[in-house]
Amino acid sequence: MQTTGSWYVVLLDSEKSVQCRLRGKIKLQDLDTTNPIAVGDYVIVEQLEESNEFIITEILLRRNYIIRQSPRKEHQRHIIASNIDQFFIVATISQPRTSLGFVDRCIAAAECYHIPVHIIINKKDLLRKKDLTKLEEWQLMYKAIGYPVHVISANDKEDIATLKTLLKDKVTLIAGHSGVGKSTLLNAVNTSLKLKTGKISGKWEKGMHTTTFATLYQIFENTFVIDTPGIKEFSLLHVEPEEVSGYFIDINAFAKSCKYNNCMHINEPECAVLNALENGKLAPARYENYLNIVDNIKSTNYWERK
Repeated sequence: MQTTGSWYVVLLDSEKSVQCRLRGKIKLQDLDTTNPIAVGDYVIVEQLEESNEFIITEILLRRNYIIRQSPRKEHQRHIIASNIDQFFIVATISQPRTSLGFVDRCIAAAECYHIPVHIIINKKDLLRKKDLTKLEEWQLMYKAIGYPVHVISANDKEDIATLKTLLKDKVTLIAGHSGVGKSTLLNAVNTSLKLKTGKISGKWEKGMHTTTFATLYQIFENTFVIDTPGIKEFSLLHVEPEEVSGYFIDINAFAKSCKYNNCMHINEPECAVLNALENGKLAPARYENYLNIVDNIKSTNYWERK
């Protein structure tokens, strides 16, 4: 399914796709999101006899969803996708460089709803000698936490076969910076998709946006992927600063031994997290990204405006 303004493309049980409008009264039920319907939603559709037009009459309860702060409306959320079985974070060491801050924000957003994460490091065939050290650091850090890391190339048939196996019989959300090769990977998985791919800016090593709307694609029978636009940052909304450590499973493991239950792991005495950081048991990059998310939430004070 795809949402584009006032029209929604819905995949029916018959596997036929139809364009639908949203029944007016449902729009009024939208509280604080910019999109009343998200890609991945299950809906009830009715066909009007007088016009043969398809109308969405009901949105079924979501099992989970991933949200971000609306890029256009500061105080509202935008639901990226819903009813997700797993989350593929596609990253590249270079061309373009993916920030660990982005990866950790994606992971924390997935942890909010217990969505399994796979870290897909793409473009292994373009890695330079100086990139290999950073690649090894990423692999060691995330595998130690418990997140699967797959180093792949769209040009490697074995890698694509591995992706097909991972995707089978699931709804997978795929996110990453523009230019990391999401569309190229999906085209390799299913050659009939023919998704548009973009080029990398040589000056800045940044990707050019090719995906405008989040879109659900049926890759194989009972196998779907949700391709998202090149999102720069994910936000944790409706989360208080004290809750953030719970979505960093490595930090949370140490936090259970802190002296104070409300420890923020910043400068509190007898903080087990700070002790782990000092003793090399916690990755400094993960801790820094934790602090950045906490600071971001404090600066927006989102929960106080609700």
